[in-house]
Amino acid sequence: MVVLLHRSSGLVRLSIVLAATGFASFGTLAEHAATAADSQSVLVKSKPESSETYQLRHKLSANQKIRYEVTHVAKTKTRINGTEEIANVHTTSIRSWTVNDVKPSEMTFDHKIESVAMTQQNGEAEEIRWDSKTGDEPPGVFSVVASQIGTPLATVTINEKGDEIRREKHAGSASSLGMGSLTLSVPEEAVAVGTSWAVPSEIQARTEAGLVKTIKIRQVYTLKKVKAGVATIAVKSETLTPIDDESIKAQVVQQLSNGTIRFDVDNGYLLGKELNWDETVVGFQGAGSMMEYRARMTEELVNEDTVKSAKANDTPSRR
Repeated sequence: MVVLLHRSSGLVRLSIVLAATGFASFGTLAEHAATAADSQSVLVKSKPESSETYQLRHKLSANQKIRYEVTHVAKTKTRINGTEEIANVHTTSIRSWTVNDVKPSEMTFDHKIESVAMTQQNGEAEEIRWDSKTGDEPPGVFSVVASQIGTPLATVTINEKGDEIRREKHAGSASSLGMGSLTLSVPEEAVAVGTSWAVPSEIQARTEAGLVKTIKIRQVYTLKKVKAGVATIAVKSETLTPIDDESIKAQVVQQLSNGTIRFDVDNGYLLGKELNWDETVVGFQGAGSMMEYRARMTEELVNEDTVKSAKANDTPSRR
């Protein structure tokens, strides 16, 4: 979720962009992975805690279907010259990967949103709710999201390291808006607990003049522990481009990642993710302005579907 702050008749108007589901098709702010050649993970200086190493690799099977439940809760408070407004959003969605093809060096899957339940409230306005599973007509603010449910948002091809090689966009966008990428990009080398690696990407923000400014960042991952075949990995975004404009900073902090990822080392896919935001920006629209952004996103594997599809498939995950 990204809250866009802009002036209308001298007042600040809050617009909620529901990106937690993966739609983000509104042409506003976006986080982009670098090109395939530039987005390779690179080991950074770190202190491994043991000599035991783990080879992290994605392993998908043709016709396998993996589902995740994604929950995103956010509260944004803005104060400008004594006037305060609060925006709240709560989104729960089911997203899936359907694996179409597996080759020795790459895997291709369709990314789809199967259902979504959304709640949104801006200031004193009436709360807006909608659940796609009820069959009710969606409110206008959710109409774009509703039109894309059940159809592939993109067909994505990755390699065993989780690097995105190709993406055929059908709906929505390639942006992650701080929610993290679809897959975990892992290093070529086997890693020990305590090892860190970094993946570059870019963030786009708008200036007061309406121009798009590109901010270079990197996602730094650290293997914290491996227990019962599950790797726990910390992730934290670092900005590489200096930011002097507080209005730009107010947009960027909402698009950074900070949290943990759980990865199934043996079966080769994400088990879950938790990201948190607790940010305050002062002066984003003058000396008397302040923005507070508090949010949490969780993503959990829907186990039964994944286990069934994996067992029913005889195609090896790696050849």
